[in-house]
Amino acid sequence: MPDTDRAYDLVLFGATGFTGGLTAEYLAAHAPAGCRWALAGRNQARLEEVRTRLTAIDPSLADLPLLHADVEDPDSLRAVAEQTRVVATTVGPYVAYGEPLVAACAEAGTDYADLTGEPEFVDRMYVAHHARAVETGARLVHACGFDSIPHDLGALFTVQQLPEGVPVRMRGMLRSNAAFSGGTFHSAVGAFSRVGQMKKALAERRKVEPRPEGRRVRAVAERPHRDKESGYWLVPLPTIDPFVVKRSAMALDRFGPDFTYAHYAAVKRLPMVVGGLAGVGLLAGAAQVGPLRRQILKRVPQGSGPDEAKRARSWFTMRFVAEGGGRTVRTQVSGGDPGYTETAKMLSEAALSLAFDDNPPTSGQVTTATALGQNLIDRLVRAGMRFEVL
Repeated sequence: MPDTDRAYDLVLFGATGFTGGLTAEYLAAHAPAGCRWALAGRNQARLEEVRTRLTAIDPSLADLPLLHADVEDPDSLRAVAEQTRVVATTVGPYVAYGEPLVAACAEAGTDYADLTGEPEFVDRMYVAHHARAVETGARLVHACGFDSIPHDLGALFTVQQLPEGVPVRMRGMLRSNAAFSGGTFHSAVGAFSRVGQMKKALAERRKVEPRPEGRRVRAVAERPHRDKESGYWLVPLPTIDPFVVKRSAMALDRFGPDFTYAHYAAVKRLPMVVGGLAGVGLLAGAAQVGPLRRQILKRVPQGSGPDEAKRARSWFTMRFVAEGGGRTVRTQVSGGDPGYTETAKMLSEAALSLAFDDNPPTSGQVTTATALGQNLIDRLVRAGMRFEVL
């Protein structure tokens, strides 16, 4: 039930950005009656513009509260965290801008959800703030968008189709035709430029993170190869998603005593594989050179993204094949535009689930599968995403 000691159930930070604006629009259309929510940001005039746009969806939002919050003003973030039960943020790249809000939520015992796909940031936040969040009861739930809900909840959905207590080997295969936003591009280039820092953050996390007792969990990366069953070329994806799936498997016994996960992009033709690998390699190389990196980032400004018509044509499928207990199951998670339309939906529903659902008792840095599990799957199905056994 809502905590009446706090003014709000949910605060959205970053609504003046591209994805944040879509998230605000989703909440305007789908937040339940009686939900006490607000927008937060540093630019009052731009927040007012967003609020005006939301009144076309719901005229009652003309009085939607607007809160001052600035990543360079820790006191403002602390004030927001202390006023609400849940904060959802779209302000990235998170490795540059995210920690002050995580720290404020961990200290205030406030639940937190973001859209990061940056492994370095997630690992650093675990080391710095997990223990305090456990003490205060805050749930810090990263990667609540396309990174990594379809993969994390899809893996959970898949193991639920297998017998309990058996070794499981699973592979996930992603297909999509979607474009990316400026924010996503900036985060990716930033990650390519910080490989050393990313490895260091992971090493520091491994020093303090407990391992599951009596169980084995692995995320593996095989070489590109042709999958005989699907007919697609499978290329390992250097994303945060397999790390998130692995951490859910570490936390949940339902993944079995010996769980292995491999994560791929599924591509029809070999030339596409070669071209994609070459493009990623060139971008990763360019990201290491400061002037070249800055020039590349100027070409795709933050706050930009595909228009509504392009998003309407976009789609994704995430297919899983898992073997365990003498059985093989095939499942699929699918939806529309993954990076924006569906990401706004996923972040919103994750935040609403944190605020209103009877979820498993957890605290600290937790994954969507661990913190929200079946409740979030059910929410997303009602919202139009598909979780299917094939």
